[in-house]
Amino acid sequence: MLATSLSFCDSPSLLLLNGGSLIGLLRIHFILLLFSSGSRQVKYMLMWVGHLRENSSMYKRAPSSRDYSTVDDVEENLDILDNGLDKGISNPSWKLSLPHVLVATISSFLFGYHLGVVNEPLESISVDLGFHGNTLAEGLVVSICLGGALIGCLLSGWIADGVGRRRTFQLCAMPMIIGASMSAATNNLFGMLVGRLFVGTGLGLGPPIASLYVTEVSPAFVRGTYGAFIQIATCLGLMGALFIGIPVKDIPGWWRVCFWVSTIPAVILAAAMVFCAESPHWLYKQGRTSEAEAEFERLLGVSEAKFAMLELSKVDRGDDTDSVKLSELLHGRHSKVVFIGSTLFALQQLSGINAVFYFSSTVFKSAGVPSDLANVCIGIANLAGSIISMGLMDKLGRKVLLFWSFFGMAIAMMLQATGATSLVSNVGTLYFSVGGMLLFVFTFALGAGPVPGLLLPEIFPSQIRAKAMAVCMSVHWVINFFVGLLFLRLLEKLGPQLLYSMFATFCIMAVIFVRRNVVETKGKTLHEIEIALLPQE
Repeated sequence: MLATSLSFCDSPSLLLLNGGSLIGLLRIHFILLLFSSGSRQVKYMLMWVGHLRENSSMYKRAPSSRDYSTVDDVEENLDILDNGLDKGISNPSWKLSLPHVLVATISSFLFGYHLGVVNEPLESISVDLGFHGNTLAEGLVVSICLGGALIGCLLSGWIADGVGRRRTFQLCAMPMIIGASMSAATNNLFGMLVGRLFVGTGLGLGPPIASLYVTEVSPAFVRGTYGAFIQIATCLGLMGALFIGIPVKDIPGWWRVCFWVSTIPAVILAAAMVFCAESPHWLYKQGRTSEAEAEFERLLGVSEAKFAMLELSKVDRGDDTDSVKLSELLHGRHSKVVFIGSTLFALQQLSGINAVFYFSSTVFKSAGVPSDLANVCIGIANLAGSIISMGLMDKLGRKVLLFWSFFGMAIAMMLQATGATSLVSNVGTLYFSVGGMLLFVFTFALGAGPVPGLLLPEIFPSQIRAKAMAVCMSVHWVINFFVGLLFLRLLEKLGPQLLYSMFATFCIMAVIFVRRNVVETKGKTLHEIEIALLPQE
């Protein structure tokens, strides 16, 4: 049937038509196809027409003086593809890829756990290791992990492209196992710091690789939902660290147990990755086509693997990932999309989210709320927002969630700034400060938390995806470090009202930036997104 349907294109008169006219006639012919052939044939037909469209004027390319299409042009291109592919095409089973995604999110659980593991036990650690009262040493135990994370993050893209996604997960688990064991067994400050540095290296490798892997192995129609698993796993890790740390004040040396426990999920991650699928996108880039198709069959089913390989072959334009240099990401033809990604992560951190996580107990204590209850409330708000975002990610879309998330965060920061003024009573201060902080965390978890890590691997072209994620996540870690370092000093110098107003301003800037620069990727395959965002050669 497909060969018969295509035979009309052999007419000499049709060959004289321009690309737009030919596509127009094909659209009419699709109507007949939908009544006379199965969805699989239509899918291949659409694939062929997509190839024509790529070489015709149907895709709105930016003028030669610009690298990327405007947001409106890109979204129109994506809508054209979406309208064509929605009709008569069934989605692959989500059950096949789910186990692989769940294993990958163990790295996110470890990320959350190690960020929170020293919060409760820090005082006991300082007493047992002999640096109690040394605020510099206590600060180093917390912050040296961020330094290790920056190192791991900078290397993550090159490691992922060099050895593959699965082995990178295993390499991510190894320093977490070694570092946690060193921290648990040490009897001095130096051993604790070295262990935390090792753990930090693993933490830096984990988030970008988890985002990459989930994006590349997930079916398009549930990719947003699966991406939200990363944020949920991080929340569960933070809450797990809080729960494990409860007996630390009553049982001497319990902090060692807190570190030993973290080695269990790390070992599970390293072992389970042996049985998980490798990213077909990475295998295809390595020239291992048959292996890539076999992995697609594991992830999407046999019936979908051929079509996925067709899409992958169309996206691939002979680019070599090893030839992508850092200078090209910062100043070359891909610099605009890397700038968008880096700015999103920068605005995410400048919104004040980690200042809220690090110092929420201080704010709650000033409002008369115990620190334990404060941590539980923050954890519940974070988890609730993450679970809701999982249900909305593939319904409302990434851009909508990101836009309204930053907008809600701005309102929440204004509430906290209002609570810090003398215009409200003590009861009003409680409601504005505590309510504003819980609202801030909840709205962050709805979009600003999970979306950037999912959106960026979607919009980055395949040949730069891993390295671009490494660059953008490095921006995240650098700003995270400085916000944590300077927050208390700025709070003391500027006062809470001005500081919270500054955070609210960054949130408003993020709203404007998302509206003008972010494209919607909901339900689109990586192939469709890459074609629409394709830079000029």
